[in-house]
Amino acid sequence: MNKFQELGLNELLLKAIQDLGFENPSEVQEKAIPLLLQQDTDIVALAQTGTGKTAAFGFPLIQKIDPENRSTQALILSPTRELCLQITNEIKQYSKYVRGLHTVAVYGGASITEQAKDVKRGAQIIVATPGRMQDMINRNLVNIKNIQICVLDEADEMLNMGFYEDITSILSDTPDEKQTWLFSATMPQEVSRIAKEFMKRPQEITVGHKNQGSTTVSHEYYLVGARDRYPALKRLADMNPDIFSVIFCRTKRDTQAVAEKLIEDGYNAAALHGDLSQAQRDGVMKAFRGRQIQMLVATDVAARGIDVDDITHVINYQLPDEVETYNHRSGRTGRAGKTGTSIVIVTKSEYKKIQMIERIIKTKFEHKSIPTGMEICEVQLIHLANKVKGVEVDAEIDKYLPKIEELLGDLSKEELIKKMFSVEFNRFIEYYKKQNTMDSPKAREKGEATVNSDGSVRYFLNLGSRDNFDWMSLKDFLRETLDLGRDDLFKVDVKEGFSFFNTDAAHSERIMEILNNMNHEGRQVNVEISTSGGGSSSRRDHNGRGRSGGGFRGERSGGFRGERSSDRRSSGGGDRFNDRKTESRFGRNRDENRPRNERSSTRGDRPRRSN
Repeated sequence: MNKFQELGLNELLLKAIQDLGFENPSEVQEKAIPLLLQQDTDIVALAQTGTGKTAAFGFPLIQKIDPENRSTQALILSPTRELCLQITNEIKQYSKYVRGLHTVAVYGGASITEQAKDVKRGAQIIVATPGRMQDMINRNLVNIKNIQICVLDEADEMLNMGFYEDITSILSDTPDEKQTWLFSATMPQEVSRIAKEFMKRPQEITVGHKNQGSTTVSHEYYLVGARDRYPALKRLADMNPDIFSVIFCRTKRDTQAVAEKLIEDGYNAAALHGDLSQAQRDGVMKAFRGRQIQMLVATDVAARGIDVDDITHVINYQLPDEVETYNHRSGRTGRAGKTGTSIVIVTKSEYKKIQMIERIIKTKFEHKSIPTGMEICEVQLIHLANKVKGVEVDAEIDKYLPKIEELLGDLSKEELIKKMFSVEFNRFIEYYKKQNTMDSPKAREKGEATVNSDGSVRYFLNLGSRDNFDWMSLKDFLRETLDLGRDDLFKVDVKEGFSFFNTDAAHSERIMEILNNMNHEGRQVNVEISTSGGGSSSRRDHNGRGRSGGGFRGERSGGFRGERSSDRRSSGGGDRFNDRKTESRFGRNRDENRPRNERSSTRGDRPRRSN
C-alpha cells in the first residue's frame, strides 16, 4: 500500500502521487501533511533543501483550496524566479486531477501585464517572488486581502537576499486570520523575527537538528594555495570522470571566469548568474537537466531554483560569506535519499570557516589531498576501459571490419590495446607528467607575519609608473578590478617598475587569485604578499641596484603630491621598504623570455576532456 494514503490525502491527490511514482513520504512530509490537514494552524518547518518541502506544503494546500471559488486563496513566496517556476510546475502536477484549480507564477524578468492577466482570469494559488509581488500590489494588479494561506518557502534565503521589507509589507497586506506556513533550512534571527511578528503560536517541525546538514551528503575539504584554486578544481574534476556537479562562486564575475576557463580546457561547463537573461538561464538549465552540461558554475542566488536529480558533487570553489548558505549549497546533492559529496576548495586564510561550518551543521569534514597526476591518469584509464567495454556496437560497422582487420591484423592483442588507448590518452598523460604535485599548505597559525598589527596585508605588484600608473590611477584600477570599496585599499605607493598597496587581511586570497590570473595590456600581472610587517630594511630597486631603507631616488619624504592622508602612511622608512620581494620575481622577465609553451599558465597545453 502507498504510505501517502495514511496521511489523510484525498483520492485526487493520491492519483497524482501514483502518477508521479511517489511511494514513501519523506520525514518532513510525514510530519507536516497530517498536521496541516487536520488543524488550521501556523507552522515553522525546518528541513534541508532536497527533503521534499514543496510536497509537504503543496499537498495539504491543494486539498484546502476551493476550486469553484476563482478568487486568490493562497500565496506562496519563494526567493528566485527559478524556484518560483519550479514550485508552480510541481503544484500543477500535484493538482492535475483537481478540475478548476489554477496556479499562476509571478516573477521578475517576464511581462507583468501578462502575469496580471493570468491572475485576473482566476488564480486560486499564486506563486511569487517578493519583489515582483510587491510591485503588483503597488499597482493594484492583485488582491491578496482575503487569502487563507500564506507559505514562505526558503524563508532564510529570502531574508538573506534582502527581502525582509518586501516580505513584511506583503504580509501586512494579508488578513490576520490566515494560516502562515514557514519552511526554511536554517533558523537565523530574521526568520525568528518574522515568526514572532506575523505568526500565531506556530507549531514547529524539525527534521534532524536545527541547521544540521543532510546525512546523505559527505563533506570534504582540500587545502590549497591561492594560485592553485583553479588547477585544484581541474584535478578534482578529472579524478571524477562521471562528475555531474554544481560549482559555487561568490560573485558573478568569478562565476563567469571559472566557467570560461573550464570550457577553454575542454569541459562541458556553463555559467549561471544574474547577468544572464531569462532565456539564457532557461537554456543553461535545460542543457544541465539534459546532462549536456556536466559542470554548472553558479552564484548562490542563481542556484536557488536548481532542482536536478543525481547531482554527484557540489563544489565550493569559494566558501560563502554566510556560513548558513553552505547548507543550501550542499543540499543540491544527496537528494531523495541518494548520496552525494560536498567539496570545499579552501585556502589557508579561510580554514577557520571550515571549523565554524562543522560546528553549525554538526558534521565533520574530511581533509583530503589533491590527487596526483598519476592517480588521475589511472582513474581515467580505468574509466575509458569501462566505457569501451560497455559501448553498444552498431551493426553497420561490420562492413568496414575487413579493411580494419587488414590494417591492424599484424598487431598483437596487447599492442592493439596499447595503441587504442594511447590515441585517446597520450596528451592527457603528457599533460600530467609536466604538472607538479600540489602540496597542501598548512592551516594558518595565529600571528602569521603576513598580517600587520592593524589587521592589514601589504602587497607587492609588478605594475608601476612605466605602465602609466600614478598612485591615484592605480588605486582606481585596483578598486574597480577587485570590487573593493573606497576605504578598502590604502597605502598605495607607485615606483617605476612596481608598486605596493595594503588591504584588510580578509581580502587577501581574493586579491591574489584575481590579480595573478589576469593580464594588463598584454603583460602578465603578478602580486605577492609581503612577509614583513614593519621596520626599515634594504631591498633592490627595479634595476637590481641595492638601496637602503632611506628611500628611492627622487622620492618625496612626505608622500606624493596631492596624496590623501590615508595613502601617505606608506611614505618614509616604514612598510614601504619591508617588502623583500624584488621585481625580478614579478617583472617582465619572469615569463616573457621563456618559450610560450613553457610559460606558467596551466591552461595552454591542457588536453581536451573526453566525455
